[in-house]
Amino acid sequence: MAGRRRSTTHAGKPAAPRSAGGRAGAAARGRRRADPGPLVDRLPAWLPRLLRRLRPAYPRPGRSGIRRWIPSWRQALGLFGYVTGAVVVLVAVLYARTDIPADLNAFATQQDNVYYWADGTEMARTGPVDRQDTALEKVPEKVRWAALAAENETFYSDSGVSPSGMTRAVTRMVTGGDTQGGSTITQQYVKNAYLNQKQTLTRKVTEMIIAVKLDNKLSKDEILERYLNTSWYGRGAYGIQRAAHAYYGKDVSRLNPSEGAFLASLLKGAALYDPALGPKNHERAVERWNWILDRMVAIGKLSPQERAGYTRFPEPQAPPRPAGLDGQTGYLVDTARAYVTAHSSLTDADLDLGGYQIRTTFEKPRVDALAKAVADATAKFDPERREADRNVRVGAASVTTDGRIVALYGGPGYLKQGFNDANSSVVPAGTAFMPFVYAAGLADGVQLTRGGPRTPVTPATVYDGDDKVAIRTPEGPYWDRSGKIVKTANDGGKSWGKVTLKEALAQSVNGPFVQLGMDVGLDRVGDTAVRTGLLADSLGSRTPGFSLGTSTPSAIRMADAYATFAAKGMHTEPYSVARLSRNGDPVEIEKPTAERALPASVAAAVDDGLKEAVRRGSATAAQAAGAGTAGKTGTAPDHKSAWFAGYRDAVATAVSLSRIDPASQELQPLDGLGGAPKTAPPSTYAAYPADIWTRAVTGRR
Repeated sequence: MAGRRRSTTHAGKPAAPRSAGGRAGAAARGRRRADPGPLVDRLPAWLPRLLRRLRPAYPRPGRSGIRRWIPSWRQALGLFGYVTGAVVVLVAVLYARTDIPADLNAFATQQDNVYYWADGTEMARTGPVDRQDTALEKVPEKVRWAALAAENETFYSDSGVSPSGMTRAVTRMVTGGDTQGGSTITQQYVKNAYLNQKQTLTRKVTEMIIAVKLDNKLSKDEILERYLNTSWYGRGAYGIQRAAHAYYGKDVSRLNPSEGAFLASLLKGAALYDPALGPKNHERAVERWNWILDRMVAIGKLSPQERAGYTRFPEPQAPPRPAGLDGQTGYLVDTARAYVTAHSSLTDADLDLGGYQIRTTFEKPRVDALAKAVADATAKFDPERREADRNVRVGAASVTTDGRIVALYGGPGYLKQGFNDANSSVVPAGTAFMPFVYAAGLADGVQLTRGGPRTPVTPATVYDGDDKVAIRTPEGPYWDRSGKIVKTANDGGKSWGKVTLKEALAQSVNGPFVQLGMDVGLDRVGDTAVRTGLLADSLGSRTPGFSLGTSTPSAIRMADAYATFAAKGMHTEPYSVARLSRNGDPVEIEKPTAERALPASVAAAVDDGLKEAVRRGSATAAQAAGAGTAGKTGTAPDHKSAWFAGYRDAVATAVSLSRIDPASQELQPLDGLGGAPKTAPPSTYAAYPADIWTRAVTGRR
């Protein structure tokens, strides 16, 4: 089932996939039935006594040495007979004493999930579970066989269990491996309808016995119908009827074999195979869809000619968005839900069953202030009249020094745009990345000659701030692939002469930081950025431009990293859920702890440089936030992004601005945005995120 996703939003977990509880039978995951008791407690009292009496004399009397330990053929044959008889008796007793439960795992107990603001007031409710039974005869035969080909092609001929599959499952369980892969459809239905999802030997044996009894009691079609009506397909949908609507907007009776094959792939784990959840999911879904169609041909349920007609993956429709999650609320709920599934034992299937209370870290006044700041600062954009004002995207987030995400702005409204721009990793950081280069230099020093010693760097270290200075490596000038020496390029072509690193940071002078990055080592710069909070997979290629922000962190991650400077070098991974419970009972959820990312002296020097930028440098637009404000503008050399990141007291906020073509998803230049001249310098566009930042922090209109 659902893989544990490492989101850029949550602690870098975008995270390794974990088991989410098995196949489509995750429907019962939210209902915690007690396991059947230990097998030994269910044996008749006379059986252990009989086994003791039948035990052969061993070691063999009258023998010496190793011969005492070598059983005779009679002993070996007798022992085999005893073991076989004991197993037969054991199975017979368990079969007789295990009944099909009278009641199903009741879907009637399903509830909404309730999300709360940080102050405990209700933020949103999600649910109820989407389930609707349908008769098997309404499911096209080839759609049924898609599920059978994927999960249990011998369903109509087996006895409800697969001995070889059960042997594999028990072996994996005993050796600590995955217990999935040994269940027939009958067993999966038993697990869904009658038992819990715990993978224990006792539960597996009980599942097997009930499956055999159920197979004797019900027809195969009845079992298949029940299975298809109780399986989890993701998107909150239980049962193939609701899955057909959730993914294709149609009744199950109108599905074709290709669509049925895709829905069958979801039975293996909807959170891993729903294409809407990311490119990796899409890749897995296409691969399994192809495999299922090929299996249908192999077992004679789809002709090769018909298979040849299904070459294009049947893309499902976009997930529906609940009406109650409009505005910023939907982005907040999605962020919190993703954190829960990545940092607790709960899966998407658990949450779809409902009954959970999620106390988030979001503070409503800050969320409202951030949304209003974006609306006010961008009010002058006129996409109807100006091409340059179209496709504008703003992402913003506020993170405290202890990692709490207290606010975010994900877009113009969840129902209008489902993608969360606060968690987007496509917008280059530009010169807002400079503090990480500065911190790396102060912490690691520089190496000016290959194999030579590393020498310390201080805020007072002087670099050449002139425009078009040749970039050097320890071996000499840096040459590009065309054979030309690469040179620096300051904003507006301005030359600053000899300048200290602190002054270069405050004034956002490009040249010194490009050279500093080369002197420190770009890998060391990247390591510093990751330690402070950026994700490794968002870093750009290690070329001289790396120091000018080719990396593409999300607003959440950028705010979290700047919070490390405010926290005197201590870093805490960002998180969005403070407490989790189900019907009042606490559910364990991981919360990050602070770790030393930078020496306190280095963090203090970066903090001083960022405050200097606000006092008299490139970030003076943030002066309205008051004394002690620290921040940095960010512009990209190609004019395709603008940032402002900074903090006041214990809250850091980052704002990104970009234009993204909705068709190609490629970044577009900001030239001409807001009616500015096409020749305006990049700093012109950095004024917008700085304005948003200041409005949000001060609450001004």
